[in-house]
Amino acid sequence: MHALKTLMKCIREYKKQTILSPLFIALEVLIEVMIPFITAKLIDSIEAQAAISEIAKHGGVLVLLAALSLTCGALSGHFCAVASSGFAKNLRHDLFHKVQDFSFSNIDKFSTSSLVTRLTTDVTNVQNSFMMVIRTAVRSPMMIIFSVIMTIQISKKLTLIFLTTIPFLIVGVTFIMKKVMPFFRKIFKKYDALNNSIQENISGIRAVKSFVREDYEKQKFGKASDEVCDNFTTADKLLAFTSPIMQSAIYVVMILICYVGAKTIISSGNTELTVGGLSSVMTYGMQVLMSLLMVSMIFVMISMSVTAANRIVEVLEEEGTIKNPENPVMQVKDGSISFENVSFAYSSTAERKTLENINLTINSGETVGIIGATGSSKTSLIQLISRLYDVNDGSVKVGGIDVKEYDVRTLRDAVSVVLQKNVLFSGTVSENLRWGNKDATDEEIRHACKLAQADEFVSAMPDGYNTMIERGGTNVSGGQKQRLCIARALLKKPHILVLDDSTSAVDTKTDALIRKAFRDEIPDTTKIIIAQRISSVQEADKIIVMDNGTVNGVGTHDELLATNEIYREVFETQTKAGDFDD
Repeated sequence: MHALKTLMKCIREYKKQTILSPLFIALEVLIEVMIPFITAKLIDSIEAQAAISEIAKHGGVLVLLAALSLTCGALSGHFCAVASSGFAKNLRHDLFHKVQDFSFSNIDKFSTSSLVTRLTTDVTNVQNSFMMVIRTAVRSPMMIIFSVIMTIQISKKLTLIFLTTIPFLIVGVTFIMKKVMPFFRKIFKKYDALNNSIQENISGIRAVKSFVREDYEKQKFGKASDEVCDNFTTADKLLAFTSPIMQSAIYVVMILICYVGAKTIISSGNTELTVGGLSSVMTYGMQVLMSLLMVSMIFVMISMSVTAANRIVEVLEEEGTIKNPENPVMQVKDGSISFENVSFAYSSTAERKTLENINLTINSGETVGIIGATGSSKTSLIQLISRLYDVNDGSVKVGGIDVKEYDVRTLRDAVSVVLQKNVLFSGTVSENLRWGNKDATDEEIRHACKLAQADEFVSAMPDGYNTMIERGGTNVSGGQKQRLCIARALLKKPHILVLDDSTSAVDTKTDALIRKAFRDEIPDTTKIIIAQRISSVQEADKIIVMDNGTVNGVGTHDELLATNEIYREVFETQTKAGDFDD
């Protein structure tokens, strides 16, 4: 019921259609149950050799009722289609907007493939159930009730025949549903694994082909696909029993009605039951049992959608871990940064903290380098500055104010982060760059590209800044992608610019030119450069050496060479390998 209430909030502007659909269904049912009754009168009139005018009257009424029934059914179908499609649209809208407000820790809780499944397969299942609820779930019970009422008016004896079968059918269908439900719960989890396999394969297709791993990926996908198939097969086998149970009940009931009805007509001489009455009872009996069959199908669909609905509600009710304070600070004064006794872990159940007891001070306008081995938590450190994650202990301050006191949008607009995994979107070069500033002029875009050493290769493209970038930036090299992402970050005109190993794919000369442009063109912007190459950070005002989630040393290039063993070892290794650029 809780999930139902949550989902019903997504009906919104489609309430009118949601109400009209079952209303017209109810009218259709009322008309349909009158048809067998009038048909019985028509049969009895013909058997009694009544006047043509009386027979024509009954025939005319039947035609009118059929036309009205068809009209009500068509209107109900129209309103149902509009309501269910609108409901699904709103559901996807709410899910997508909810995901956009998630912090990184919320995203970590749900896998990407699981969120995709919830936005697609789960929403479709819930939409189908919603359609059945406002249409079939109204029609079938009403048809059962009114058909039984009409049958009682004709023959109570015959009514008892098919009424006695209903409890047995309910017990049988309920038993099947209980057996099927666990399989549907498993299926949706398998869907997540299947989507994850597809997503990984497609996004990493170049690596797959480079390492000739197509066969392995096929086996992995086949295993996930087979598991979904096996669970569906088992569920379908169980559900298959529903149809023969219902069909058997229908045939048995029809045989009994025909036998008892014919015997009653003969023994009473058409006084207790007429031929027309028997015909209408058989029709009503068929309507009742077919409606019961539809009810069982509704239970099947609802059984499938209950798990899907719970998964959707789980996302809708997930509270973002990053929230604005009641009275947020709406302006960042400068690019100064301080870490005060900061500790951080990605999970509350983690055995050890990712960052522990971090104390750092970075003045506005400084250039700061961060060096450390893979896994030393360099990226984790800078993600706390723009509040992509919240600290567990201590505080991070930007412009002298705790980041938790800022309006989140204001803070993130003041901090440009070029992440390790550079992402470009389908569209022109200019459209991608305007992610940094949607109102940027062509001149501002060109200037940012010159600073990022990207203008030369962009200008050489077939259509220059109007050249189309394929999804993911697959038609540009890794170094070009990095430079475009740096230019995009510069267009924000941030107080703080963070480059998270974002010049690793460019040569040392281009790297040096980018750093020189930063030094000359944006001296007031605080620049944080995470790098593997010491040559990328040697001219920084200070260099931070990270080791296993702690600060191992802070100083200039010369100071760290003299005092820090880790830094000196990296320097000597790179110098011997020829990676160091004087």
